[in-house]
This record gives sequence, C-alpha cells and structure tokens, in this order.
Amino acid sequence: MPRRAVVFDLGNVLIPWDRRRLYGTLIDDPAELDHFCDHVLTMEENARLDRGLPLASLVEDLVARHPGHRHLIEAYGQRWEETLGPVIDGTVDIVRELVAARRRCYALSNWGADTFALVEHRYEFLGWFDGVVISGREGVVKPDPEIFDILCRRHDLEPTSTVFIDDSPTNVDAAGRLGFDTVLFEDPDQLRRELTARSLL
Repeated sequence: MPRRAVVFDLGNVLIPWDRRRLYGTLIDDPAELDHFCDHVLTMEENARLDRGLPLASLVEDLVARHPGHRHLIEAYGQRWEETLGPVIDGTVDIVRELVAARRRCYALSNWGADTFALVEHRYEFLGWFDGVVISGREGVVKPDPEIFDILCRRHDLEPTSTVFIDDSPTNVDAAGRLGFDTVLFEDPDQLRRELTARSLL
C-alpha cells in the first residue's frame, strides 16, 4: 500500500488572504468597500489570477472597465502583498510535526503565478513540502479534477491514501468525489484532531 500523504491548501489554511485586508485601509466607508469588492475587484475577477492571468494584466483590464476606480485598482498591483495576514502558526506547527514524522506533505493552492512568486521565499515552511502545485502555473484551478490529476501524476499520489485539507467546501467535495480522504479546515485545533484520529500525528 502506498505510504500515506497529506495535501494542504495554502490560502486561509496556512496563509490568511483577504483582499479586504488591503482595501479596508484605503476605503473608509463600509458601503463603498462592499460595492468595490462586489462590483469591481470581485472574487471572480481575482480568480483570473488563479488561472494564470498576470497581475498587471488584471489591473490594466479593470482600469479600462472601471476608470473611476483607477487609484484603487492600481493599488492591487502595487500593494497586493498587503492582502496577506500573519501565518496561521498552529497549522505551520502541524506541517512541521508531519515532516518530522516523515509523512509525505504537499501543497495544492489556487494562487496566481506572479503573486505567489512575490512571496514564496518569505515562508520557510513552503520548503518543507515534498511538492507544491500552484494553479496559476498550471492554468487550471480547484475544483477542476485536472489539477488534482496533475498533483497525483507529478508526485505519484494515490487519492485513497492521501488526506486533502482545504477551507473551501466546494474543493473538499470535489476531492472527495475523486477518492481523497478530505478534511474541511476550520482551525488548527480541529485539523489536529482530524489528523490524530487518522494516526498521522
């Protein structure tokens, strides 16, 4: 039987991400902030980065469509790193313990290629993984089965012997349909309980 492996999502499992973290410092009016996030820099627009669109191209396109918000949109290109929060230490500790126990650990994340490149050397724990698959580099995002197939083929993983951890119910459901043992991430304590129950910690 293949040795069991653990796959972590990155955003909001290990590294908090929220575009409102940046825009909350730029837009004082809560209603204006909601309007900007709901109608200008939406999650759907941001997902284009996850599929491989360069950040500069997204900014250029949004400015062309929403010229009245130019300065706010351009801030996304200039200050994107401010969308990230401090790492979730409890999850980092879990990765550290799994690696120390010689468990196979991987990351599979919906993340833009160039925005990931901005910060990947900032986080020591990214170097602990046996492999990292970033959607923007592959041109396909979770929950598409293709990105799970890329992960498995590239790293010789068998879904039925792999635990997949993600904070998105949609992604967790997709992985479950492919045969992964799934954990919907809530917080590090809950994740520790789930992995301990599987005798991985």
